[in-house]
Amino acid sequence: MGKKGKKEKKVKGAEKTAAKMEKKVSKRSKREEEDLEALIAEFQSLDAKKTQVLETACPPPSPRLNASLCAHPEKDELILFGGEFFNGKKTFLYNELFFYNIKKNTWVKAEIPNPPPRRCAQQAVVVPQGGGQMWIFGGEFASPDGEQFYHYKDLWVLHLGTRTWEQIKAPGAPSGRSGHRMVLSKRQLLVFGGFHESTRDYIYYNDIHAFNLDTFTWSRLQPTGTGPCPRSACQMTPTPDGNGVIIYGGYSKNRAKKDVDKGTIHSDMFLLRREGKEEQEKWTWTRVNPSGVKPPPRSGFSLAVGPGGRALLFGGVCDEEDEESLEGDFFNDLYFYDINKNRWFPAQLKGNKSEKKKRRRGKKGEQTNETEGEKEEPQGPTEIVKEIVGEDGTVMTIKEVIPAAQAEEDSEEEEEEDGEEEEAAAMAPLVEPCPRSSAMATVKHGKLYLYGGMFEVGDRQFTLSDLYSLDLHKMDQWDVLVEMDPKTQEWLEESESEDEEEAAKGGDDEEEDEEEEESEEESEEDADHPPVKPGEALADYQTRTEKYWLGMARANMGADAKEKKVQKVGHAMAKVFFEDQE
Repeated sequence: MGKKGKKEKKVKGAEKTAAKMEKKVSKRSKREEEDLEALIAEFQSLDAKKTQVLETACPPPSPRLNASLCAHPEKDELILFGGEFFNGKKTFLYNELFFYNIKKNTWVKAEIPNPPPRRCAQQAVVVPQGGGQMWIFGGEFASPDGEQFYHYKDLWVLHLGTRTWEQIKAPGAPSGRSGHRMVLSKRQLLVFGGFHESTRDYIYYNDIHAFNLDTFTWSRLQPTGTGPCPRSACQMTPTPDGNGVIIYGGYSKNRAKKDVDKGTIHSDMFLLRREGKEEQEKWTWTRVNPSGVKPPPRSGFSLAVGPGGRALLFGGVCDEEDEESLEGDFFNDLYFYDINKNRWFPAQLKGNKSEKKKRRRGKKGEQTNETEGEKEEPQGPTEIVKEIVGEDGTVMTIKEVIPAAQAEEDSEEEEEEDGEEEEAAAMAPLVEPCPRSSAMATVKHGKLYLYGGMFEVGDRQFTLSDLYSLDLHKMDQWDVLVEMDPKTQEWLEESESEDEEEAAKGGDDEEEDEEEEESEEESEEDADHPPVKPGEALADYQTRTEKYWLGMARANMGADAKEKKVQKVGHAMAKVFFEDQE
């Protein structure tokens, strides 16, 4: 009894500490969030001008990471929403919506009235009901300087059949967060983990919530057993029977000492399982110890669910931290987790079988005479390094790995006396996506689609816009659907003069017309607001234009927003506009 009582007391104490920390973070970040809400409202005022659905053919989306990529449940399409881009000076957030036609290899940009505010690191789930729906929860908005963050706790649904956005306002939603995970389990959306960060504090979560798609209600689950410690960016996969989810890995930070944080990459695995009827269901955590070859520890990996009850994991980064530096080792490998067998195994590309047979026809006689002892030992994988030089002179190194079997065949190719050029070209090294983290992945008709992400060269972060596909049944080769364009890898140096910075911004606008919504860079949008008079002080401007900005705030926040909150946001919007005119 004594031991049990101590254990229960310890658990309750930990829960109290977590609750206090959450309250502390919420209180400190409230003022920052109010300032960011003004920026968000300013951007939403641009979206409010859209009154009808407009779909236009377009080139592939601009580079981004931490977006949502989903497979349309009814059509041969992929859906891309949101994401972020950082060019070394400024952070760009998106709420753009794109549709990719798989058969035609074409992109369409859909502008739909009243979309969710710009964000990244949100979670999206598609369901087939009503002609198809895409549900989105949470995510974050960053200030242009990347120093402040606003974490959303809103829930949206995109009705794919009617091309309309709808915000679902239901009480009891999880607190604002990003880096969480959300999956469909029968008729419920399950949300787990994530983090909330302000300029001074942060907190990671391990709570789990359910949103019922029939009753449109939130509930917080209280599973028995020991579950994962708080974390974000884990792998969350529903079990084939729909009665549970598998959670693997993730990342979290802890305060090691004053002003020093220590990051932890998790590699443990848990099963959350539902038992009993819907009204009396009970949830239980169980630790899972899988067999096979586990992926090396990493964060920022991409995840998706493949055919045959297999979850897959691609890429990621393993950061090596010390007090003075942070260096990342990026991956482009692919691992499968067989849920039914509780086993990990690495993926091996097989190459094009028809071409293999063609090349080996002349060697059949020789091969049949070989004995087991005469065969050469298998070779390890071969690494090919490519260098791409960007417009600013930056050298980006991209590694491509040829699987062992393929490398052996390529060496045989070199030894063949006939040297037929067609055969040599047919068996060129297999192309793979370059190492990256925070890419977007989804599966449609047994094919894995991988888009974007980022990698680092020294202190620079490069964001990608390439698109690959891989047939998970054949596992022969990656197909390049959209190539990476080195010209998009723009990075603005800190040492640039103000004139060079303005020129770079202008060039950025020309190259990426889709970013025209950045209102602070567009004079035609500024002309719609009351102008600042020469020599006018901020307080005078706010008083003179108060009615206008309160109207803007009310239009964006809705009729049910509190008057005090509307006034704060309205004054903040006026301040943002005033400072931009200085």
